[in-house]
Amino acid sequence: MLHDGRIIEKPYKGDVQVMKTERQLGRLIKAPENFLVPEDAKSPEVMRRKFLAAGVATAGLGLAGAARASSNPVSGQGDPNILNLPEHTTGLGMPVAATGYGLPSQYEKGLQRRESPGLTRVSAASVAFTPLQGTFGIITPSGLHFERHHQGWWDIDPSKHRLMINGLVRNQKVYTMDDLMRLPSVSRIHFIECGANTAMEWGNVAVPTVQYTHGMVSCSEFTGVPLSVLLEDCGYDKKNGRFVLAEGADGSSMTRTIPMSLALDDVMVAYGMNGEMLRPENGYPLRLVVPGVQGVSWVKWLRRIEVGDQKWATKDEAIHYIDLMPDGMHRQYTGMQEAKSVITTPSAGQLLLDKGFYNVSGLAWSGRGKIRRVDVSVDGGKNWRTARLESPVLTKAFTRFNIDWTWSGAPAILQSRAIDDTGYVQPTVHQLREVRGTRSIYHNNMIQSWRIADTGEVSNVQVS
Repeated sequence: MLHDGRIIEKPYKGDVQVMKTERQLGRLIKAPENFLVPEDAKSPEVMRRKFLAAGVATAGLGLAGAARASSNPVSGQGDPNILNLPEHTTGLGMPVAATGYGLPSQYEKGLQRRESPGLTRVSAASVAFTPLQGTFGIITPSGLHFERHHQGWWDIDPSKHRLMINGLVRNQKVYTMDDLMRLPSVSRIHFIECGANTAMEWGNVAVPTVQYTHGMVSCSEFTGVPLSVLLEDCGYDKKNGRFVLAEGADGSSMTRTIPMSLALDDVMVAYGMNGEMLRPENGYPLRLVVPGVQGVSWVKWLRRIEVGDQKWATKDEAIHYIDLMPDGMHRQYTGMQEAKSVITTPSAGQLLLDKGFYNVSGLAWSGRGKIRRVDVSVDGGKNWRTARLESPVLTKAFTRFNIDWTWSGAPAILQSRAIDDTGYVQPTVHQLREVRGTRSIYHNNMIQSWRIADTGEVSNVQVS
């Protein structure tokens, strides 16, 4: 959508109010949707060229539309969208409950989570990325929440689903969904990020938009029972119970070790998300919520919690989800998601049509607590300005930031840098690689750079 804006600089001129355009509002073309096909995955350069070509074509259409929309009423031409009453003003609209479950507008159907072709052998063990470039605020709509599956998703009959708690407990118990939903519940907003988010960017630029660089993260309101309540109900061994094992009911039998200190803190056995029951692809009817920790520990289709005195070293924590260090060693049990941020608009794949004012907006998050500050640079990190943090600013949740920027038409490199309330500062590409090397997969939280060319094209680059 194109927006041609005017700002009232002076409220009057004599007896007549006037609109002045002393500060031009820049217009932006959205990134083209669904531009990736499987053969593109074989060559990032081919993918990038195709993507930019699509963006230029879209820009051509947008410029033509902008020219039509900017007709000057004073000249006598007028805007037909103002002068002519449309059908929706003169006719009868759709009845209430025409769709039993509300759907987005047909004009917004391009905004979807999408799979990156070639990422995995089969789609049942792949990722669908959240379109961060098209969302607002901090809540990710349930229908756009990213997906990561290891053996595909199922729509499980809740009347037959059970949660068992065993191991070092006084009373081993089995809970039905009715049992769990009768217990006192809590609702909290938290982000969930796959440990492999931004993984493809470790070595160099690999994908063309923020949806694919950072889209394995979402933020929702989760509702459920604190795990501590269930552990107390079963009489867990407070002396020897140092860890819990969470097990899922999918074909991969996903199992993850969680320290008891976290289990007793803010971990939740959740059945609700964004005011309704979990979606099947997000773990319906039951999943674990482990705030601040990588998404693989948020076990979906949760069926069992076992209390033990040591880590289990299951397949998904002994040989998968481990960090390859520069010296060849593997680092295990590194689930915490450090402070991270990304500018979502302008971002790669978008096109700036005009010089002038832009609202630079993005998201920041930290697994250790709240975001304290976000800095933004438009010159590749040489100079920084502090952005506005939009409320609410919550612990282990998305924080939306905004900053004013006037584009002169010259090339620019946009970056954001998050600082959380522990004092941790999001690292540059160079700083992260000094410690982690370039052959890792997980926990890439380096500063993201978007290059704006003098043509207005925005692309993904790396600046050390």
